Amino acid sequence: MSGMRRARRQSSGPVAIASSPWIVVLAGVVVMVVLLIVALGAYRGRSPAPDAGSPPPALPVPSVPADEPTPTPTPTGSSAPALVPGLSPRASGVPSSGPAVSRAPTAGAAPTRAPTRAPQAPAVGGRYRVVQSFDGGFIGEVLIVNASAAGRGWTVRFEFSGGGRLVTAWVEGVPQGTVRTFDGGFTYVSGVDVSPGGSAALRFHLERASVTPRGCTVDGVRCSGF
Repeated sequence: MSGMRRARRQSSGPVAIASSPWIVVLAGVVVMVVLLIVALGAYRGRSPAPDAGSPPPALPVPSVPADEPTPTPTPTGSSAPALVPGLSPRASGVPSSGPAVSRAPTAGAAPTRAPTRAPQAPAVGGRYRVVQSFDGGFIGEVLIVNASAAGRGWTVRFEFSGGGRLVTAWVEGVPQGTVRTFDGGFTYVSGVDVSPGGSAALRFHLERASVTPRGCTVDGVRCSGF
């Protein structure tokens, strides 16, 4: 017996597991129970989902404002108030049914002036000159010019100074007119019209008179040349 070697004792761990399969089964059951507990805990922590058959919660419906009153249309044929450009009844504080209100001009604004018209030349005018002078008198002339587009008659009024005297007056080349004298002068009314754009020369002989007249007009318009 002493000479015999003892056989090596094998490990009992794997052999015990292999010989006892219920240990493996029990361990698997324990693991499954633990996993089930963990899963149940996680499921309870979540909020339950709504059932498929239950209706969804009602959404809040916004309140609808009451219908605004429809403005009454203006009847046909009634005159609407005139509006001033740049103003409206709401901006000026005047109701739409009232008359339009115009604004006063702002301070510093230049007043609007009406355009001035250039003075028009007279239709018939005259130009005075001395034709000839001599001892005791002279011969003067008033040239009448018609600037209108129609034939015109004319009247010359001549006033002299120095106590002079009219000897005669005439128009060359045309029928003569009418001469009327007065104290210190004379008038001559034409006997024939002056053609449009034409002219006529009235000449007169004065004695003891100054060559510079006190007055000379043609149809009330002052002559030029003195």
